[in-house]
Amino acid sequence: MTVKQEIASVNLGPKDPSQMKQSSGPVGANASVGSRVFDVLNYLIVSLVAFTTILPFIYIVGASFASEYELTTRPMFIIPQDVTFDAYTYIFSTNRILTAFGNSVFITVVGTLINLFFTVTMAYALSKRRLRGRNFFLNMVIFSMFFSGGMIPGYIVIANMLQMKNSYLSVLLPGAISAYNMMIVKNFFQGIPAELEESAQLDGCTDIGTLWRIVLPLSLPVLATFGLFYAVGHWNAYFGAMIYMPQAREKWPLQVLLREIIILANASAGDLNALDPNFVQPPEQSIKMAVIVVSTVPIMCVYPFLQKYFVKGVMVGALKG
Repeated sequence: MTVKQEIASVNLGPKDPSQMKQSSGPVGANASVGSRVFDVLNYLIVSLVAFTTILPFIYIVGASFASEYELTTRPMFIIPQDVTFDAYTYIFSTNRILTAFGNSVFITVVGTLINLFFTVTMAYALSKRRLRGRNFFLNMVIFSMFFSGGMIPGYIVIANMLQMKNSYLSVLLPGAISAYNMMIVKNFFQGIPAELEESAQLDGCTDIGTLWRIVLPLSLPVLATFGLFYAVGHWNAYFGAMIYMPQAREKWPLQVLLREIIILANASAGDLNALDPNFVQPPEQSIKMAVIVVSTVPIMCVYPFLQKYFVKGVMVGALKG
């Protein structure tokens, strides 16, 4: 056998497909009984968890179209027998719902951009060991993760000292950065090879240029992941707008308006009955279900576009390279 034939036999390995299949481990027909049982149990457990997770939401969607009689007589159902749109008609009976929806979109988009800007800039600065006072700033960030001023001092600062009451700034700036998310993004930046940034600096890039041209394109998974986390937080938030914008009803987000609809559902029934004798108020439970659907479906539509970044973004950001 020549030297070339020996090298080829070592590099290529077995040419028989059956030998390659047998050497690839316990997959398919060559898997052991224990491996098959393990796979079956995994599929069953994952399917059960997925079913128990999605079943309540399916019930909520079905109950939002159900009548009062069906809600009281059937404890659990997926498809209602008598489909009615009274709950949604009640919710969308006012044009304020569209204004509140636009306010929620504005707060979510602008708030997420603010969060990502401060998170990325601070994380990138703290990821550099040459930064003067780096340990001091890191300790201050860690301190803020365990201690806070509290709700009342925060209200005094925002409403009285900064004069941001009844303004969008009162719900955008107080939570401009999450210390926990910033630390994960910092660890992600530290895992980027330093040679890439050094080569960019040799080509004349400043720190900002290196961040924009080198670091951010490599950080799309972690940025998309935490951008979605921030967006979901802004979309579901209602407490800040409720206490900081009590008089600015035209600036209320969707969550605050839906909360008011639920609270005032019974109180407004008498007024509506007086104006329209044929008006029949939907059951309170049906209104609650419809409110959950209206507030949840829009943000759920964003998940499929960013789902592929979840595991990669969080896991890479949580591990130091």
